[in-house]
Amino acid sequence: MNERLKVGVVGAGAMGASHVATLAAGVPAAHVTRVFDMDTARAKQVASAVGAEIADSAEALVADPDVDALVVASPDFTHADLAIAGIAAGKYVLCEKPLAVTAEDARRVVDAEVAAGRRFVQVGFNRRFDPGFRDLKASVDDGSLGDVRVVHGIHRNASNSTSTDDAGLVTGSMIHEFDTFRWLLDGEIVGIRVESPIVEGFRDPQVATLWTSGGQMITAEVFVNAGYGYDVRVEVVGTGGSATLEPRTPVVRRISGTGSSSIGSDFVAHFIESYRLELAAWAEASLAGSVVGASAWDGYVANLVAASGVRALGSGAREAVDVPERPSLYA
Repeated sequence: MNERLKVGVVGAGAMGASHVATLAAGVPAAHVTRVFDMDTARAKQVASAVGAEIADSAEALVADPDVDALVVASPDFTHADLAIAGIAAGKYVLCEKPLAVTAEDARRVVDAEVAAGRRFVQVGFNRRFDPGFRDLKASVDDGSLGDVRVVHGIHRNASNSTSTDDAGLVTGSMIHEFDTFRWLLDGEIVGIRVESPIVEGFRDPQVATLWTSGGQMITAEVFVNAGYGYDVRVEVVGTGGSATLEPRTPVVRRISGTGSSSIGSDFVAHFIESYRLELAAWAEASLAGSVVGASAWDGYVANLVAASGVRALGSGAREAVDVPERPSLYA
């Protein structure tokens, strides 16, 4: 490939650094030219490893003529403004989830794209690119499971330093489930109830019950400090059978009468191939002048579900999810 996408990365924490390394090693269509982080020493370390330069600010990175497109991996509260800045600059954006902290801010991104008359933003819901999740979706789409009735999801982290309060667990971690199930079932979530066995302090774990426009029910357990490792599983149950996504474990050991397999503790390592596939698809689409994966509209709807989930956690009742009419840009 003669043409390569010049990428600027905002945020050099665990996610941003991983994206920089993956772009450099596994995405021939792109190369990283600029990195910005509030921690300048960290930015220099990450940038120098791939021959990139550091930017003086996020705004300078967006405006830099040596940046064709940007990856936003900075703190959640910065996402919406950076995505809008990218749209204003006419540059494609891969924005890590969530698109925004609130549905109102996510809607600002949608409105900016609608005003521009073009899509620029892909939201980093990487499970859409994960081979296991894509295989599971194929089992739903080909009808072999019959009519899907129930879906069960588990999402556990060994520990988590970002989703540290009740609402943040819904808006920052459980939001993955909201997009995954909308995509998996090709339907909208119309109602949600969120509960926790924890009465005082940080309510972790949380279990959501979701209802869809297609008449399915979903249970989603999110436990961000489970201690034992990173564990994501999904079971889809239909009238003709079931399909289960289990962690991929290459080696099972049977020693002294017991069997065991390893469980990782790092979400980046668990989904490293899905991140590579996501970044590769984004870079190739950006070079072609298009957008793939989860759209800004998908990010906005996930935020709407999250907002209803936060209300449900407070009320203890089922809360409705009201999704407005989809703009024609996202048809």
